[in-house]
Amino acid sequence: MTLGFLTGCLSGMTLDEKMAYAHRVGFTSLDVSCWPCHNTRDYSGSDIDTENLTDEDVVQIKEWQEKYHLVFSSLAYYDNMLHPDEATRKGYYEHLKSVILAAEQLGTPLVGCFIGKNHQKSLKENFDDFEVLFTDLVGFAEEHHVKLMIENCPMPGWQEDGLPGTISYSPELWDEMFRRVPSKSFGLNFDPSHLKWLGIDHIRALKEYKDRIFHIDAKDVVVNKANLYRYGCFGKKLDRKNSEDLGYWTPVIPGLGDINWMTFYDAMQGIGYDGAFSIEHEDRHFSGTNELVMKGLEFSYQYLHFITENLGK
Repeated sequence: MTLGFLTGCLSGMTLDEKMAYAHRVGFTSLDVSCWPCHNTRDYSGSDIDTENLTDEDVVQIKEWQEKYHLVFSSLAYYDNMLHPDEATRKGYYEHLKSVILAAEQLGTPLVGCFIGKNHQKSLKENFDDFEVLFTDLVGFAEEHHVKLMIENCPMPGWQEDGLPGTISYSPELWDEMFRRVPSKSFGLNFDPSHLKWLGIDHIRALKEYKDRIFHIDAKDVVVNKANLYRYGCFGKKLDRKNSEDLGYWTPVIPGLGDINWMTFYDAMQGIGYDGAFSIEHEDRHFSGTNELVMKGLEFSYQYLHFITENLGK
């Protein structure tokens, strides 16, 4: 198993600089942010320009991987693949295909994405569109020796009312997703923090979907029960501070939230998971400057490294 992080949290640094930093800290993998070079997504990054990747770029990146003793656990591109605007949706589709091709060139086994949702259509219509689109995308990935995975984030910031902006955030929806696209090359980038605030047993889900878990995000969450009482499970509706502000849950770095990571890692061992354990840094207390982000990453690395080293023996 490797310990890494999603690279988009560090801004204004080249991929080479991020890899050098990761190596100094002790990380052994990176989940590389591969959004288009010009985009408006929060928590994104463009560490590899997949649309213009050259053979020379590939050689250089592989040299850095060898120099810093790092593997790429995944190439990451998370956008709304069911966006209601046809031109926007087509652009997302073409870019995701470029990320898949880059993963093949770099020997990276996984590409992470979202399904998303068209809020103008019914759930059934969304799943119908998903089935056509992802049958094509998963087939394309298989042709290029890559597996495709989705992160189980509801993306409430994509809906004005804070309701789910994806159709892939719960076991019920995963079952429908895998029924419609049954390929074993299609799975989950499993994030326990979202299950935690949704009230879904993340340990049970880890065990029940073990054959579909390709990658695991290490992200923690604090659930404020007093605020949950005030706002309910659908979250705050008035005076939201930002698009994902539901009022009762806050993403934090591993070790500062409600998830028992020793229990979680024990369950990971129980299912025989040996893939990447990758920190997704969205803690606003450790943001604003790279120095603060690095403090968060390094705290999380030390915390998770201690757990994995001691429970792994």
